[in-house]
Amino acid sequence: MTEPYRYIRYSWWKKVDLNEVIKKFSRTFHIENYTMNRNDRELSFFKEKREEIKIKADTLNVLLSPTRAILFQKEPLPFTSKDVELRKKVLELYSRKRPTPLPIFFSDEPKFDIAK
Repeated sequence: MTEPYRYIRYSWWKKVDLNEVIKKFSRTFHIENYTMNRNDRELSFFKEKREEIKIKADTLNVLLSPTRAILFQKEPLPFTSKDVELRKKVLELYSRKRPTPLPIFFSDEPKFDIAK
């Protein structure tokens, strides 16, 4: 593995309840609120939907919003069992590979190694 893992998943119709995620994941993973900067001159459909949380496993981090999950590593390291568990749970919540039901913007998951 030469590049850090980066992958984005989406939920189209049903927004993920971040408070429920915090309740379910807080026993196993480190969770913190993540606030994005706002700008009054910004043009965005999701300007008021900026709530996000950051979840950390061992080498895998995830930024979650109600409609999108960004899974990433800072360094290209093999996934631990805790990383694999977090990835699996996030992919169950955010089941879509594309940001829209239209057949555009395809995204394939990158390969990753698992520590032994």
